[in-house]
Amino acid sequence: MPRNKPQTQDGPEDRFQDYLRAHQLRMTPERLMVLDVILSRKGHFDAEELLQFLRRRKKPVSRATLYRTLEHLQGAGLVNVHRFGRGHARYEHVYGRKHHDHMICNHCDQVIEFVNDEIERLQEEVCRQHRFRSTNHVMQIFGLCTDCQKKTRAGSGVKASS
Repeated sequence: MPRNKPQTQDGPEDRFQDYLRAHQLRMTPERLMVLDVILSRKGHFDAEELLQFLRRRKKPVSRATLYRTLEHLQGAGLVNVHRFGRGHARYEHVYGRKHHDHMICNHCDQVIEFVNDEIERLQEEVCRQHRFRSTNHVMQIFGLCTDCQKKTRAGSGVKASS
């Protein structure tokens, strides 16, 4: 199962530049700015949040350029897109990060990232058993986070246990 391993020879700008060149596209100041801002962010974000963030920082980029750049960053393997339940696209940068999976709260939409080597090993084993060559996988577990479980118990008159 491939994992997102830290890159040693080329940095994210080099990888993005190589991707753009291979597709006969230029590295524009706007694309580079979007890459830099994304790499500085932690966690998941949606395109509109990113656009507002850029505008608040007086970094001019059009909505169309942002969405195209996000697509190119996905193609370059620098950004992943997820649809956590409600079809709303959320992005995260993956450069230099270990592969991880997600738990999503159905009530508050909190996304909890986790890494579990045993799950990775089991997936590899299942692929081997079926002579299947995996290129990627996404695991999303939906349910209720701890805070929402407590609120649900409190609202129903059931005492929340610790």
